Amino acid sequence: MFDMSYTVESSRPFDEVSTHLEEAVPKHGFRVLAVHNVQQTLKEKGFESGPLKIVEICNAKFAHEALGKEINVALMMPCKIIVRSEGEKTIMTLARPSMISLLFPDAGLEKLAGDVEGVMKSIMDEVK
Repeated sequence: MFDMSYTVESSRPFDEVSTHLEEAVPKHGFRVLAVHNVQQTLKEKGFESGPLKIVEICNAKFAHEALGKEINVALMMPCKIIVRSEGEKTIMTLARPSMISLLFPDAGLEKLAGDVEGVMKSIMDEVK
């Protein structure tokens, strides 16, 4: 079975990991497009939740190349990393870009998706 996610655990606090993630992304040629504070959004609607952010990132060169091969890749964009707390740990999880090549097997996205995934894993490994 294909593992659709890549997870990294950190002993550092949630806010510290979130901040370092946002700072590390541009150093690797990506851009933070949006940060969704899910805990805050749910709280505004009357629901309690633990700390959870969705960090959306993109690299224009990779995105342009992927869209040139298969326009429906846009359904999977931008790339997302979630940051959450679990007990004393902070956990980052990435939806692996390499899974996109499985969804569009005739598009020739294997190398590109693998390259994107490699950079994203490096970012997460650096932040932990």
